[in-house]
Amino acid sequence: MPKDRVGILGGTFNPVHNGHLHAAEEVRRRAGLRRVLFIPSYIPPHKQSTEIASPEDRFAMVRLAVKDHPAFEASPIEIDARETSYSIITLNKVKSLYEASRVLFILGIDAFVEIETWRSYRELLAQGQFIVMSRPGQGLDRARRVLPGEYASAIFDVPESQPLTDELADRYRIFLVPIEALDISSTDIRRRVRQGRPVAGLVPEAVDFYIQKKRLYQE
Repeated sequence: MPKDRVGILGGTFNPVHNGHLHAAEEVRRRAGLRRVLFIPSYIPPHKQSTEIASPEDRFAMVRLAVKDHPAFEASPIEIDARETSYSIITLNKVKSLYEASRVLFILGIDAFVEIETWRSYRELLAQGQFIVMSRPGQGLDRARRVLPGEYASAIFDVPESQPLTDELADRYRIFLVPIEALDISSTDIRRRVRQGRPVAGLVPEAVDFYIQKKRLYQE
C-alpha cells in the first residue's frame, strides 16, 4: 500500500496569495500529497522587515485562504511556539503528528539555494525530504549546484509524465518539480496596498477583505 504523504509549505505569508495556492495544488497533484500544511512562521530567521504583519494576522489570512480547499490546512505549529521558526524543529513536530506519513518540505528554488544558511541544514537534509519548485524566471538547474557533491545522488528530476512513486520516494531525498508558477509576490501586493491600488485576483477575496478591514500594509 502506498505510504500516505503530507507536504509542509512554510513561509512568512506576508500576505498569502494566489501564487502560493496555485503552487501548492500543482505540487500536491504531481507528488500525490494527501494534505498540504501551510505553516506561517512566527519570527522568520531570514527576513528582517518592518512590513511584516503580526503572526496572528498572517495566520488568520492563511486560514481564510485555504478554507475552501479540502486538501489544504493552516497549521499554527510555528505561531504557537512563540519563538524564531527553524525548519528542523518544525519537521520534528510534524513528523510526531503524522507518524505514519511521509513528510515532504515544499519550497521554491529561491529558498532552496540558501539552504546551507539554514540551522542544522545537514541534519535537515538527512531527516527530511524536499520538493523544490521552479519560480517565474528561475529554473531548477541551480539546485544541483548549491549542495556539495555528496548530495548529487539524492536529487531526482520529476518529469510531468511520471508520478512520484514510493520506490522513487524511498530512493531520493530531493525532488525537482517544474511547475507553471504564477508571477505574484507578497512584496508587490504590499506595495499595491500602500499605493491604494487593488489586489483583487492576486489574493483570495477573503484575504483582500481582511487586509482592508485590518488596514494592513498601509502607511
